[in-house]
Amino acid sequence: MAKLRVGCLQLNLEKSENFELVKEKVLSFKEEACDLIVLSELCVGGPGSENSQHYLGIYEERLSVLAKELDVWLIPGTFYEKVGEQVFNVAPVFNPEGEIVQRCKKNFPWLPYEKGVALSNEVCIINIDETTKIGVHICYDLWFPETSRALALNGAEVIINPTLTPTKDRDIEKVMVQATAAQQQLFYVDINGAGEQGCGKSIVCNPDGEIMHESNGGEDRFVVELDLKHVRDTRKNGIYGLGQPLKSFRDHQDFNKMYEKKDNEFLDSLGPLAETKDKNED
Repeated sequence: MAKLRVGCLQLNLEKSENFELVKEKVLSFKEEACDLIVLSELCVGGPGSENSQHYLGIYEERLSVLAKELDVWLIPGTFYEKVGEQVFNVAPVFNPEGEIVQRCKKNFPWLPYEKGVALSNEVCIINIDETTKIGVHICYDLWFPETSRALALNGAEVIINPTLTPTKDRDIEKVMVQATAAQQQLFYVDINGAGEQGCGKSIVCNPDGEIMHESNGGEDRFVVELDLKHVRDTRKNGIYGLGQPLKSFRDHQDFNKMYEKKDNEFLDSLGPLAETKDKNED
């Protein structure tokens, strides 16, 4: 895949019971030729892990129908899901056939506030096709650079982050999105809720850390086209032909060992850590 068209929904949400709104807005992309549609964290049922009437299983079939009808990949925000005796905050990933191909668990619940939610150590990577991988963060995971590094080392060219932030630290998160995109040399798509669930301010950044789209506090429905060649070029040749952080990390004999799970074939494909001929020093 050369380009990934992502439909993004920052919705004016009620505290809960938002499925019909979500369905309406997802279907509004029917003529947009999107590859992937993304919504915010817990957009359907709202926060509260004890509220089992909004667990993923209640909505799974209906979400599957949406993905299949639009023939798109769908990350419909997140839902709580009970696994054994534990409850996780999970982002289901539906393929265009309506199948769940991944249930991405939030690594870092917003403790001590997000009560009753288990931590996860999973690195969530989705193969969109033979050449394209995306990684998934969920909200507070952004605050832990170890998680984005793990996704990048496993070949993610895009990180999707469904977010629920209603608090004044949202502006700090926007800076983190820019920094993460540049540090890991990838696209970062961070979609927050609005209305009674969040303060909006969704943001999308490219692999140079530049802002591609920035929402205000109200509802925002938008499409971004991510040129994956940009990721591949900047990882091989450096940001603006300069810094090559992913290759530098790969080649560090000590720090590299901190991550046991990584895609060494992908990392080797980036080529040697060497000076590039053309440097944009403006």
